[in-house]
Amino acid sequence: MQTSQRGLLGQSPLTLAGYCLMIVVAAGLGYVLALKFESIEKVPLPILVAVSIFAVTYIAILSEKIHRTTAGICGAVVMGMAGHWLGFYSQTDAVAAIDWYTIGLLFAMMVIVGMLQKTGFFEYLAIITAKKTKGDPWKLTVLLGIVTTVVSMAIDNVTTVVVIAPVTVAICEILGVNPIPILLSEALLSDVGGVATLVGDPPNMIIGSVTGLSFNSFIIHLGPPVLISWIVCLGVLRLVLWKELSEKPKNIEGLLKMNENEAITDMATLKKVLVALGIVIGLFFLQGKLGLFPSSIAMLGLAIAMLWVQPDPDEALREVHWSVLLFFIALFVCVGGIEKAGVLASVGDTIASYAHTNPMFTCALLFWVAAISSAIVDNIPFTIAMVPIIQHLETEGINVMPLWWALAMGVGFGGNGTPIGSTANVVTVSVSERTKYPITMRVWLKAGTTTMVACCIMGLAFELFFFDFYQ
Repeated sequence: MQTSQRGLLGQSPLTLAGYCLMIVVAAGLGYVLALKFESIEKVPLPILVAVSIFAVTYIAILSEKIHRTTAGICGAVVMGMAGHWLGFYSQTDAVAAIDWYTIGLLFAMMVIVGMLQKTGFFEYLAIITAKKTKGDPWKLTVLLGIVTTVVSMAIDNVTTVVVIAPVTVAICEILGVNPIPILLSEALLSDVGGVATLVGDPPNMIIGSVTGLSFNSFIIHLGPPVLISWIVCLGVLRLVLWKELSEKPKNIEGLLKMNENEAITDMATLKKVLVALGIVIGLFFLQGKLGLFPSSIAMLGLAIAMLWVQPDPDEALREVHWSVLLFFIALFVCVGGIEKAGVLASVGDTIASYAHTNPMFTCALLFWVAAISSAIVDNIPFTIAMVPIIQHLETEGINVMPLWWALAMGVGFGGNGTPIGSTANVVTVSVSERTKYPITMRVWLKAGTTTMVACCIMGLAFELFFFDFYQ
């Protein structure tokens, strides 16, 4: 990047925009804490320490001067030590804060996909897809975006991205085009699409389990705004990534002459792994009736594949993105610290104070707090922190149904704001780092933050316009 394009302290304007977002959030959080505790001076020491540690950790991740995994581990260690010494976050709490179900799901799917990749299956799909679109990057984006979104509505968006991303990279390598805009679009569209169903996004599963809302209820109430937001998201991506998505493929003639069947290198292993993957996907649809966690289902599929194929374990484990798993473990520990310190509860209490007087304003406030928070921290702990607050409002005679839907859309759409806003985002960035074109914070902010804001505006406008329906 040229010097003229860089701003203060040598940072790009888009990275500075990320810093500005952190400043705005910090100012808003300071205001909330000052209201709750009457003044900043009266804010308890554990809250100040936890917020400071998390802010420094996030800024280190945002700056990209330190690898996100290194920054996350350092932040987790400091948070654990400070919590232990100040008495608000024990070592047991730190271990309990880690969502091992998410870690297990990611691990199992990474190994299965790695086994599948060695058979040439992704190259096979890549050649077919590229031929259908004749290598046009925009058509590829639309086609793969639709596939990713539809699958994300049936199974969680993390699993979807783990499977689709390697296919995308293989397609772009054959065509000689930059895979980054297509990978970005898939992650962003999958995050949006996953909001529409009960099983598409982990926060929806949490909301569904505590409210008893059915699969159909989610589709009826969230399907229409998600559809509109998805179209808006695709349009924004076309505008923001116009130059990248207008790139002409370099090897279209060679592509059209390729025989996709020759890409398969091990048909026997391919059939076995596809059967195991099919069992996993089938059980995902039945997980509610079976009472199984997605991670348990994925581990079952992994066990079947490993036992049937019997690959070299060391070779199979090389396909695991260990830095991603370590980053999430560290991030869970950091977020657990600010949760145990009472930061998330303080934010929730402030939102609750408006519920009695102005339900529509409360709905809008919760939506934006959820969206911004989910762009900075993982949306799962924020959702868990908000659940008891909304349930408490219900005991006071307040109709909380609009708040549940606002929470679902806010945390779902807000995750697009940064590369660490959702698990699917982190996986996508990790896949890109194995190519010539890694996704940087600057690149993500250019597309992700823009689409996040556009989708949030559309989703909130839809709910407020049809507020009676959501009640």
